[in-house]
Amino acid sequence: MTGGTRGVGLGIVRAFAKAGARVVTCGRSEADAEVPYFRADVRDPSQVDTLVSSIVDEYGRLDVVVNNAGGAPPAPAATASPRLHQKIVELNLLAPLHVSQRANAVMRQQDSGGAIVMIGSVSGTRPSPGTAAYGAAKAGLANLATSLAVEWAPKVRVNTVVVGPVDTELSQLHYGDEAGVAAVGATIPMGRMATPADVAEACLFLASPAAAYITGSTLTVHGGGERPAFLSASNAEV
Repeated sequence: MTGGTRGVGLGIVRAFAKAGARVVTCGRSEADAEVPYFRADVRDPSQVDTLVSSIVDEYGRLDVVVNNAGGAPPAPAATASPRLHQKIVELNLLAPLHVSQRANAVMRQQDSGGAIVMIGSVSGTRPSPGTAAYGAAKAGLANLATSLAVEWAPKVRVNTVVVGPVDTELSQLHYGDEAGVAAVGATIPMGRMATPADVAEACLFLASPAAAYITGSTLTVHGGGERPAFLSASNAEV
């Protein structure tokens, strides 16, 4: 589990641990990890290699990987630095590829194979103004998963969970105060933003035997998406 010390990642960690899995997570800096923690920058292939090797040495196998590490600060595409764009793509697209590649090498040697879950975003399925590089990377991540699923079947399954707005401890940084969070939730058909637990349950399903025939698929967890803006602008009765 990458990026599992807070927010959505921590919710996934808790759900897998509650289901009885032996869970480990990683990150560049430790922050109240509730499960065994390895320090690693997943953008660096050599650190990823050390990470996976350490996990296998410690636990003897690797059955499930959830590629959750990611994110991006808001930055206008016209003025953001090339270095920022590079870092965003490295974290949100190349890092999951590095982790998945190394995990696959382990999983395909196991009788039961393994499962890889990519954490995507609705930013990769619609325009993403203010986070253009992030949206592009997440779009690439979903496509990457379909390619890996074909290459690595039947031993290793690869799927994507596309996530909409999630209410976490960092929500106010993105949506403003509580009124802003509530206003965003009101635009979603389900009437609220997702919780980390909502995302975690989708990951549990895709990692479980219940999804044994599911690979190369995208499971969208966005509460029904967004009401089209033209409907609000129209004066026709709907």
